[in-house]
Amino acid sequence: MGITFLAAGTSVPDCMASLIVARQGLGDMAISNSIGSNVFDILVGLGLPWAVQTLCIDYGSTIHLNSRGLIFSVGLLLASVFVTVLGVHLNKWTLDWRLGLACIILYAIFLCISILIEFNVFIFVNLPMCRDIH
Repeated sequence: MGITFLAAGTSVPDCMASLIVARQGLGDMAISNSIGSNVFDILVGLGLPWAVQTLCIDYGSTIHLNSRGLIFSVGLLLASVFVTVLGVHLNKWTLDWRLGLACIILYAIFLCISILIEFNVFIFVNLPMCRDIH
């Protein structure tokens, strides 16, 4: 739960920057910032530690992920980016409250589906969590 708030807190400056440039009439820059900054965060935030682990700490090792549902989440994320860009295009490249509401709804759908995937609701992707024996 703490990582969710940390992620939201680090996205606030990106959101404010996008809002400022959108109000200046630079919608392309706002969209590029909102998508590009998150792609950069993911690629550097995952790629750099993995590269350090496999090149410096334990040379030649591999990184093992615990979530087999990651492929579904990444697919959903790519689909949501596509739908967002399509929505902006259909809105004639203007940002308004309807598009903002659509993005919030799209994010809520993405979040709900990702959580349901991680809890093995649709398909068995993760081992059950250990139960507390106390």
